[in-house]
Amino acid sequence: MTSETPLDLTAFVKTYDVRGLVGSQLTPEVVEAFGAAFADEIAASSPDATEIVVGHDMRDSSPTFAAAFGAGATARGANVTLLGLCSTDETYFASGSRNAPAAMFTASHNPATYNGIKFSRAGAQGISLDTGLSSIRDRASGFLASGISSVDSPGTVTPFDALPSYASYLRSLVDLSSIRPIKIVVDAGNGMGGLTVPAVLGTAAGLPKLPIEIIPLYFELDGTFPNHEANPLEPANLVDLQKAVVEHGADLGLAFDGDADRCFVVDEKGDAVTPSAVAAIVAVREIARVRALDPTAPISVIHNLITSRAVPEAIVNAGANPVRTRVGHSLIKDEMKATGAIFGGEHSAHYYFRDFWGADNGMLAALHVLAEFGSGTAPLSQLTDRYTPYSASGEINSTVTDVPAAYARIVDAYSGVGEFDELDGLTVSGTDGSGEFWWFNVRPSNTEPLLRLNAEAATPAGMERVRDTVLALIRA
Repeated sequence: MTSETPLDLTAFVKTYDVRGLVGSQLTPEVVEAFGAAFADEIAASSPDATEIVVGHDMRDSSPTFAAAFGAGATARGANVTLLGLCSTDETYFASGSRNAPAAMFTASHNPATYNGIKFSRAGAQGISLDTGLSSIRDRASGFLASGISSVDSPGTVTPFDALPSYASYLRSLVDLSSIRPIKIVVDAGNGMGGLTVPAVLGTAAGLPKLPIEIIPLYFELDGTFPNHEANPLEPANLVDLQKAVVEHGADLGLAFDGDADRCFVVDEKGDAVTPSAVAAIVAVREIARVRALDPTAPISVIHNLITSRAVPEAIVNAGANPVRTRVGHSLIKDEMKATGAIFGGEHSAHYYFRDFWGADNGMLAALHVLAEFGSGTAPLSQLTDRYTPYSASGEINSTVTDVPAAYARIVDAYSGVGEFDELDGLTVSGTDGSGEFWWFNVRPSNTEPLLRLNAEAATPAGMERVRDTVLALIRA
């Protein structure tokens, strides 16, 4: 098929994935062109590769898009392994365990009117604009303009259920069989956690029963998200979970986003646990595991530059080397590979594991939290308090008409006051009159007229002072 009106794919091909409005941007024709383009891109970089794994979430458009993508890919000679309904990290598992490139249809936490594609090379390696996504976009534009020509030997489509082996693999990485009996509430947000949680933490995949009682919230797969958006990063979307944890007297709560690759944690009081605290807990556990296997091995752990200062401190205290990086999904994956890091944590609740092909897996992070909590006697709030010694603002977005001018005001105000670091945006750090530390980071959005502020200090008063001063400069 050809398109009479050229479609600007750059409008919805983002830095790390494809994400656009269903109908006006993403249509079966457009998706079929992406399937053909991905097959050609993979063939160009890996001539011997013939298999492409394709999975999709529960959005209404996802099955149709997965089928259209498969049609485009097979027309160009690729053999498609169709996973059907799955989480994004389940697609990473299939890509890693089968050493095959993959495409996942999801718009993650975005509203129901959106859908998208997350691409991986073989071994669950990320693809960004700089590492192949721009080429896939350009190839797709060509197919939309001229049509998709079928090769002499088109590929095949074979269905495959990866869930049982995915669940079994995660269980092999973190043993929960001997933890104390615990009660948890899980909010799947009508997303793919409704499928993966019963398989990994329950018996739906045929695995032995764990000493975990699960109270489910919104496990029904529904891409219209009838209860709340599947975006736990927004506090409003955690309210139902927080209430349920307290009402049921649960030990903790877990909340997954739409494609279930991110997991957020709530303690027994209903208070949200920061992703930085989760990252620190998992990092310490992973360092101890690797150290036990090889006491002299050099160990690195990645954290992005806006996680809490407590994260690199925990890494150092556990005897490993913290590696500070910029913010970004595919970038972190690349850093995992380049540094050989055993684990990586982001402020946005993405957690990356060397044992999971360097890809992120919120469920695996949750297993570590359950294992750490379940091996002790203290409530979760007491455990996480150890990794939350400082006061953080969280990410605050400000709409700014003149981003460079706002940036310049900050530079002028803090010149000579703090140390400057431009690894990603602008980070300024220093100490107050009593010698207590503070830092903040300001990053311009790549796609919107926004400045994103994150601030942290040794005390709540110090954090509020820095936060309010910088916000005033941003919004002047």
